[in-house]
Amino acid sequence: MDRDLGYLVLALGCLLAVAGVVIAVVAVLRSRSRPRARSGPADPFRDTDADALRGDPRGLKPGDIVEIRGASYAVRGSVHLVEGAWSWAEHLLDDAAGAKRWVSVEEDPDLELVLWTAEPGATLTPGAPTLDFDGRRYSWEESGQARYSATGSTGLDPSGTVRYHDYRAQGGARLAFEAYGEAGWEVARGEQLHRAEVMIYPQGGPEKVA
Repeated sequence: MDRDLGYLVLALGCLLAVAGVVIAVVAVLRSRSRPRARSGPADPFRDTDADALRGDPRGLKPGDIVEIRGASYAVRGSVHLVEGAWSWAEHLLDDAAGAKRWVSVEEDPDLELVLWTAEPGATLTPGAPTLDFDGRRYSWEESGQARYSATGSTGLDPSGTVRYHDYRAQGGARLAFEAYGEAGWEVARGEQLHRAEVMIYPQGGPEKVA
């Protein structure tokens, strides 16, 4: 009787050992067959040399110093906008005299930098296929509504929505209309910048919410 019980215990032990080996093998095979997570594709045409020499505009933040066409500006605030799968940024700049400009940073798919000047006296409203302003005719390019988040000193709520209309003239001049939240339309005139016209001097320090 004792011998039969011993054989039974030995057989059960062998079965448990075999089962453990099988489970381990299955786990290894599954781990090898599971696909690895991929990072997003890198832009093969990105000018990494320019980013290294002149700073990366994609990383602009409040407190940074930007030199545009020889004039120095401080980044006072940043607005990051998202519409569906698309995103871009706008940064409020001012110089030593207190003059304020905006610079937008967008990849479409190439890096596009535009320097904007507000036109508070403009009486235009968006929506027409073409608009005449300051001796130029601008054609409608795109419009939509995006969500935004603001950091630094922008005069905006920390987050919200913005409606926009973009127009373009021959030669690349821009005309933009933006309405944040329930506010009325703000008009700005823009000119595209060459990458070589922009130098960035990143500064340390945390960002502050508007």
